[in-house]
Amino acid sequence: MSLVLGFAHHTGARIAEVGFLLLLFAGVWLTAAQIPQFKFAAGRTIVAGLAIAISGLLLIVAIHWGHFG
Repeated sequence: MSLVLGFAHHTGARIAEVGFLLLLFAGVWLTAAQIPQFKFAAGRTIVAGLAIAISGLLLIVAIHWGHFG
């Protein structure tokens, strides 16, 4: 039994937009982690890493099943 999973082009584009938005968030958060006056630099780095990982997963889903790109 084969499971076919597909999204409309608009849904794939929306998932990709969320993925790119998470990349932007991670970049800003990673930059904030490097400023010495801010606290919890290690925690900010972990949050930025998780955001990059989730955005990568969303972009893979958008490209593979959402016909994005």
